[in-house]
Amino acid sequence: MDSTICAVSTALGNGAISIIRCSGAEAIKIVNSVFLGKNLEQVPSHTIHYGFITYQNEKVDEVLVSIMRSPKTFTTEDIVEINSHGGIATTNKILEVLLASGCILAEAGEFTKRAFLNGRIDLLEAEAVGDLIVSETESSRKLAINQITGSLSNKINNIRQKLISLQANIEVNIDYPEYDDVLVITEDILKPTLINIIEELQHLLIDSKNGKIIKNGIDVAIIGQPNVGKSSILNDLLEENKAIVTNIPGTTRDIVEGKIFLNGIILNIVDTAGLRLTNDQVEKIGVEKSKDISKTADLIIYVIDNTTEKISVDLQNLQNLGDKPVIVFINKDDIKTKLDINKLKDYQVIFGNTINEFGLEKLKTKIIEIFNLEKIETKDFSYLSSARQVSLVSKALMVIEESLNNLNMGISIDLISIDLQNCYELLGEIIGETYKEDLLDELFSKFCLGK
Repeated sequence: MDSTICAVSTALGNGAISIIRCSGAEAIKIVNSVFLGKNLEQVPSHTIHYGFITYQNEKVDEVLVSIMRSPKTFTTEDIVEINSHGGIATTNKILEVLLASGCILAEAGEFTKRAFLNGRIDLLEAEAVGDLIVSETESSRKLAINQITGSLSNKINNIRQKLISLQANIEVNIDYPEYDDVLVITEDILKPTLINIIEELQHLLIDSKNGKIIKNGIDVAIIGQPNVGKSSILNDLLEENKAIVTNIPGTTRDIVEGKIFLNGIILNIVDTAGLRLTNDQVEKIGVEKSKDISKTADLIIYVIDNTTEKISVDLQNLQNLGDKPVIVFINKDDIKTKLDINKLKDYQVIFGNTINEFGLEKLKTKIIEIFNLEKIETKDFSYLSSARQVSLVSKALMVIEESLNNLNMGISIDLISIDLQNCYELLGEIIGETYKEDLLDELFSKFCLGK
């Protein structure tokens, strides 16, 4: 990290203002060498200065330059931000001038990576920066900003503190048994603390489902046999004619996607090809895609035509979905029914149609109920929000549960200390106390260049 990096921090395109950011030991010196105005190397920190970017005796643009000196900056290094006019040509020219003057182009997420490596933020907070940039809803914004401010990190650190305190006392008991003023860790003391840690980790995992919903939304697949109205339901939910609708079975051969917002949560809705046996090669591929999507979706809306007399195929399809949440939507209820509803008594059933859109609001209400969306808004937003975080907490929970089992089986307390250390290290990986370089490369590669 000895180099001085630069990148465009605003979206590239025509606009009022662009910001080109530099960070590193030479940031102020390099920008000063191409700045016509005050001597930037002599101005106070956290000040803004008017002037021109020049190159080879030519004025490039009229700018405002912000000077922020180490260590009170985002990366803890010297940072300079050039506020220029927002044209593409102007922005690229200033970037070109900085690269020609000694900066190197930042890698994706390198500013945030430097903030992490320099100890300004932990890895949870760094991930949250990326989440905040791409957040699409108020809930996802709240989740990200909550992590940036350290709320989840504090929870992880509190658990780690309990582990290290137990471990330290156990080791003192082993190494210095003659000390009378040190708490002797007995099974009666250790067991309740382990149970408490297990409960805290379990709560983190349970609430992580909320974190996934807030961050990524709910993946909803509309499944059913051909010509039951799946595409019409998608169009009505999206309030646009996105999917082609005809009375010809098999019209939808590929997936059609869209998204809506429900209680501040994104619903990623996918209309699929009708489930049936077919000799049409293209439609057959669509049917296989439908089956694959049904396996990964968070919720299935299974559509049945109200005029259908025999639903044995539908019942088999529903059984094949396993334990996944399913709402059965009986479509075309404006037509006289031929359906034996008793055969669907084990499922959550909603009647409706796409002529007058009757039942669609009930459908949305049922989704809110299934995923408890009303309560997500009012709860603490300290949720795990990535597969990496969930995986590490799951491993830590397994280790502590195993240590409690070992304690109940009579394993000596000094051996339990090994489990405590393993759990401590796993939780440390979440906040980045320990990390692998390839993990950082993967995490920060998802960021934009200017962040």
